[in-house]
Amino acid sequence: MQISNFKPRSKISKFSIIIGVITFTLLLFYSFTTVKADINSDCQNESAQQLVAEGKVDQCSQILQSIANSISAANTTNQKNLSNLQSQLNSLNKRIDSMKAQLQLLADSITKRQESLAYTQEIFNEKTRDQYTFLRLYDPLTPFLFSDNATDAFRQITLRQVAADSDRKAIEGYASDLQKLNDDKISLQKSKDSLTAVQAQVSTQTNFLAGEVAKASAYLATLSAKQQAFIAAKLDSLGLSRSAYNMKGGCSSDINPYKDPGFSPSYAFFSFGVPNRVGLNQFGAKGRADAGQNAETILKAYYNADYTTGYSQSINIHVVGTNEFGQSFNDTWSIDDYIKHLYEMPTDWNPEALKAQAIAARSFALAYTSNGSGSICPSQQCQVVKKEINNGAWQAAVDATKGIVMTNGGSPIKAWFSSTHGGYAYTTADIGWSGTSWTKRLQDSPSSISSFSDLMNNAYDKSSPVFYCDWGGRTSYNKTAWLKPEEIADIANVILLAKADGSTQDHLSPTDTSNPDGVDTWDAGRVKSELSSRGITPFDSVSNVSVNADFGSGKTTTVTIDGRSFDGQDFKNYFDLRAPSNIQIVGPLYNVERH
Repeated sequence: MQISNFKPRSKISKFSIIIGVITFTLLLFYSFTTVKADINSDCQNESAQQLVAEGKVDQCSQILQSIANSISAANTTNQKNLSNLQSQLNSLNKRIDSMKAQLQLLADSITKRQESLAYTQEIFNEKTRDQYTFLRLYDPLTPFLFSDNATDAFRQITLRQVAADSDRKAIEGYASDLQKLNDDKISLQKSKDSLTAVQAQVSTQTNFLAGEVAKASAYLATLSAKQQAFIAAKLDSLGLSRSAYNMKGGCSSDINPYKDPGFSPSYAFFSFGVPNRVGLNQFGAKGRADAGQNAETILKAYYNADYTTGYSQSINIHVVGTNEFGQSFNDTWSIDDYIKHLYEMPTDWNPEALKAQAIAARSFALAYTSNGSGSICPSQQCQVVKKEINNGAWQAAVDATKGIVMTNGGSPIKAWFSSTHGGYAYTTADIGWSGTSWTKRLQDSPSSISSFSDLMNNAYDKSSPVFYCDWGGRTSYNKTAWLKPEEIADIANVILLAKADGSTQDHLSPTDTSNPDGVDTWDAGRVKSELSSRGITPFDSVSNVSVNADFGSGKTTTVTIDGRSFDGQDFKNYFDLRAPSNIQIVGPLYNVERH
């Protein structure tokens, strides 16, 4: 069988053009990497809250927006180039598939020829032997001696000559076929080797290029400094109960009992605990103390630090600022008098929990002020103190723990604490702060947690009124945090659009407030239109929402909406940005409720 126009070398040579295009296109990404590396370190590393406190939001926003604009323009071009390149590669792959088909036909033909030649080779060998024997034994006079006349003699000679010529041509044909077969085999192997090498190169370069486009798009899809500050302001407006002593409102708890928002079906996202989830879990300490643990055991559960006794009691603490109760301070107290003015935990709790709190607070104050050389604020930004000394139960806990401090390397640690961790504790690095050796991760439960049910039934801080809450609300919907199916669909569409084209994300803020980036906010219809124009099917409404969580670390990993899954952290980020009013998810572990 003949394979027409089989020219593997000429076809494969076209790949060199494609490789050149890929190499040229990859150079466009160098600017992205270089520019990104030049981002001001403060803007890149500090939290939105820190940027707000230091007055750097506008400056950082301008820097980040300038970088984003540059990257966006380059990435738009790169996305188009990638799309064109992928179209070329698709066309090229079709030609490769055609070539593979031709090569397969050739391989099949060779197989058949091999089978045929296995038989004809035997004939060839037999005829070669016959021809050799004939030439050795042939006597040209024999036809004349045994023929009746000259005509018969010449006829026999002619027939023998024709047979000899035919055998010779057959032998030459077989030899040529064998040579051609060998040549085709060599050509086929070279074609396959070249094809494999080029395909591997094209695949590697294309995957790399697609990955770089994805990185640029993901970077563009990160929230701007102003958006992060906007979310931080929403968070502050919730009145999160960071201190167990002052359990302010803010937690809607719309599920138990159910508060009707006036529409159905309704969805709400419930967070476990409140920030910051580092160090002592105050309600967790209560649960541990009620379970029989003493102060030292409680503290060692939450800190990788030494329980040190006999620490200096002569250090003075200077308090400057205003607390949440409107009291102003410029006062200096001894370390233990300072602790007696502290209001961080209800004083009717188990005495061992109060002792653990007193030691943690003493350690924090000493570390925060560098053993009294600096000052400390009187609000929950540091530790809440009042002009009045706390009651007798608290004073007894302070007196019982004099000179006891949690230390690391001989120095007091910043023993952070908050009201409710939601069944888990994290390190400072886990929540985006600078890493510390004395903070630790743990499941704050007497038994392992493998489900939401385990968490709710067993966590040491389950008695906290803010252990499981949906946060925020709208007056028009019975002050609840319930959302309509189309509002969940809109949040999902926002995530899809931000991930598809990061340059759009500054248009994706809540529609019921001013845009923090100072541009127009796209409503749900515009977001759906933008998705459709990019070939992405938007959600119109939703009927099924579920979450998956890693109960080992205490984080929601995925949110699945009508069969489409979203990263848990991405969903939280864009939910907090896009959700109406002040509705928010306030922690890494959250669940969804439907009513």
